[in-house]
Amino acid sequence: MSSDATGGPSTPEHTPTVLDAALHEAGAVLGRVSSAATNVVDRFWHGHLADTTRHPRTAITGGRGWTLHRYAPLTGAPVTGTVGNPVLLVPPLGAPDLAFDLRRGNSLVEFLLQHGRTVYIVTYDAAFWRGRRRGLETWVDDVLPAAVEAAHADDEDAGDLHLAGWSLGGLFVLLTLAAHDLPVASGTAFAAPVDVDEVPIVAPFRSIAEYTGGRIFTTAYRLLGGFPAPAVRAAFQLVSADRYITKPVTVLTHLDDRELLEQMEAVDVLMNNMVAYPGRAFGQVFHHVIRGNEIARDAVRIGGREVHLSAVTDPVLLIAGADDGIAPVDSVRTGVDLLTNSSDLRFDVEPGGHLGVLTGRRAKSHTWPVFLDFIADHDD
Repeated sequence: MSSDATGGPSTPEHTPTVLDAALHEAGAVLGRVSSAATNVVDRFWHGHLADTTRHPRTAITGGRGWTLHRYAPLTGAPVTGTVGNPVLLVPPLGAPDLAFDLRRGNSLVEFLLQHGRTVYIVTYDAAFWRGRRRGLETWVDDVLPAAVEAAHADDEDAGDLHLAGWSLGGLFVLLTLAAHDLPVASGTAFAAPVDVDEVPIVAPFRSIAEYTGGRIFTTAYRLLGGFPAPAVRAAFQLVSADRYITKPVTVLTHLDDRELLEQMEAVDVLMNNMVAYPGRAFGQVFHHVIRGNEIARDAVRIGGREVHLSAVTDPVLLIAGADDGIAPVDSVRTGVDLLTNSSDLRFDVEPGGHLGVLTGRRAKSHTWPVFLDFIADHDD
């Protein structure tokens, strides 16, 4: 019998065996099976797994076709307004504003409220025919300036606002900052496709447009009064076609991964709530942004005059998704060459696709902390 350093008998070290490894693997498999069974039962019993309940918010003011909301503070979080300047979120056309509040446990709105920020959001009238005559100047010259002034007036002691937009909403933010002098502390654009030449999915549509002189698309959106919601949803899905094709397999092989299933379910909710593009706005996006690439050429016209991103002097953060097919990294990066007079210009690449970089499962540990650090650096 061996002895330890004290002279007493020692316990022989246990050497892992093949049986130990097999038992460990069996335990892991049983754990996954148990989790999968729980998820299947919950999905069947409750009809859903993800909690997509919207955070409470109050309509503050609005105008023709838009409404400004303020989110209610969270219980137990720092008192809103005591930690940094307020944030105004700007959704794009086509996608619903719930992208910023996707699901409980994975919501940018929730994240900001947890850090004591006052959070506003501007929403648009989704009525297809009522909005058909609104153009980009409506958002750049009317909606966003009015929403910024209204949010600032709602609590003047809170300081200037941090503007943050996603996708086309990010372009709205940049163009509005370039066109107007507003009480803004900073601007952030998540996945904003500044340079459409760098977007592969656009090439076929450009070829068709050039061959027909643009008439085929012009006739279509004028006849329909806009770009219908199903077409908007199809465009998003086309970029991630491989994910939609393999989705049934992904679900079956990840039945034990509750968070993944909740995320996929919440994204389905968002996709099912896509809204139509207003006709005139879609026409301008197509001819000036997609076909003419005027933002990248610094020649975009808003309300009859040219608007140059070099006019932006506010701090700006550009965030690109590493796997984004709608706003690839190089498409977003072009903004760095145009925003030459920003007092603090930052460019960052984070994990995720077009939606994932804003509110994917990794956004809470990658994109959101970068955004929070940026706005904290530019609080009053």
